[in-house]
Amino acid sequence: MAVLGVNFTKLHLEKTGVVKGKVSIRNNVIVTNVERGELNVGSATQPLLKLSFEFGVHYDPKVANILISGELLVLEKAERIDELIKGWQKDKKLPKEVMEVVIPVIIQKANIEALILSKEVSLPPPIRLPKVTFK
Repeated sequence: MAVLGVNFTKLHLEKTGVVKGKVSIRNNVIVTNVERGELNVGSATQPLLKLSFEFGVHYDPKVANILISGELLVLEKAERIDELIKGWQKDKKLPKEVMEVVIPVIIQKANIEALILSKEVSLPPPIRLPKVTFK
């Protein structure tokens, strides 16, 4: 299983208030759909697994929300793709070994985009940034 890339299809940020005091920030990722795709390379085609996702950042108290939607493209064998799609259609779940590969990639890419968006409207960063101390 090889991740080919992440494409964002929607970037939505809504700031509804002023940040005062302590703010709690929660992130979540939801896989919303799984389907077959194709990669065309010259005259050859390679089957792909296309996972649609939503990544949310929720600020509490409710001063802002960020929603990032997109697609993750995964290179996989045709038989395995069919098996994963059948499982998804049955109970809207993917096997743990697939989630362990795709979720970190989604979180990494979406957190970077959410960090950029939060900076543009003066929100606290949605990820903990490193602190530097000097001795």
